[in-house]
Amino acid sequence: MAMQAARRTNVRLPPEVNRILYVRNLPYKITTEELYDIFGKYGAIRQIRIGTGAETKGTAFVIYEDIFDAKNACEHLSGFNVCNRYLVVLYYQPTKMNKAQDREKKKQQLDDVKKKYGVETPDRK
Repeated sequence: MAMQAARRTNVRLPPEVNRILYVRNLPYKITTEELYDIFGKYGAIRQIRIGTGAETKGTAFVIYEDIFDAKNACEHLSGFNVCNRYLVVLYYQPTKMNKAQDREKKKQQLDDVKKKYGVETPDRK
């Protein structure tokens, strides 16, 4: 174990690697316990959050205690088959998620201004 810890101190991880994994394409009926069984094989888990809303169904966040356990899980579980669905496991990147939310908010503001002033624009396809 000491040798493994010593080896880890010399490793440089890519900047996107972190302890939080974002999991997509989950079966809607999967339970937290089932996720702990699948992801727990790669290390100690601090928390799992399963999406329950219309926009977040089929997704989850898995937070590991150790960044190397998260890296190992991401490498091994991306593409893992659960109930005939292949998991998409990514590192959580808050900047990318915030950009999508900001884009949606700006679109809503633009739509509100257009409605207020009666501006119609043709739909673009």
